[in-house]
Amino acid sequence: MTELGLPKQILACLFDLDGVITRTAVVHAAAWKRTFDDFLREREGDGFRPFDDADYAAHVDGLPRADGVRSFLASRGIQLPEGTPDDPPDRATVHGLGNRKNALLLDMIRTDGVEAYDGTLRYIEAVRAHGLRTAVVSSSANCRDVLRSVGAEDLFDVRVDGVVAAERRLPGKPRPDTFLAAAKDLGVTPSEAAVFEDALAGMDAGRSGHFGYVVGVDRVGQGAALRAHGADIVVRDLDELGERP
Repeated sequence: MTELGLPKQILACLFDLDGVITRTAVVHAAAWKRTFDDFLREREGDGFRPFDDADYAAHVDGLPRADGVRSFLASRGIQLPEGTPDDPPDRATVHGLGNRKNALLLDMIRTDGVEAYDGTLRYIEAVRAHGLRTAVVSSSANCRDVLRSVGAEDLFDVRVDGVVAAERRLPGKPRPDTFLAAAKDLGVTPSEAAVFEDALAGMDAGRSGHFGYVVGVDRVGQGAALRAHGADIVVRDLDELGERP
């Protein structure tokens, strides 16, 4: 292992955004909860079963927006029309619900701002100082704006986010395609790249993509689940990697 806590063959690092680089995972979870609870209340009345943390981890965390809507609704036995990506937020379609969530998310970000994890930023700077290439890989269509808001856009050689994935027709996590595209854009093989993720879907993507090292970042006490889904190592903060021999 190198002083960065990575196997010696690793030449590039692929970082998820929400929950790894920025403290936006909790904001995403809150926006999803408001979206689904309002929808369920309108559909079922006040006796509805609320969306909770387990629903977030199992059905939406790390997934593209529309996939998250489909997955959660299926878990409750609900089917909605697909609609179109341009559906307004008040339309009862898969894309309408997804757009409602995104509108809430953007409002929360504008109101409260975004914070970065300082340990992650320090680690990325150390990675780049050692000559490794870096990419951000996120299902978020707001990735570039979020990075700019915390002054981190220049820390990445490649960005594969929700916008890029749509342009290239890449399926999202838990499929490995977005991570594979980032590795290819960086000019490395999957075995030469490390994946850094906090979502179970991201662990599945790292494992199925046969990446050289998969780092699980445990922000919410799900270390065992991250390992079960393919993490080679689990840390609470990326600063810990530099402390390992």
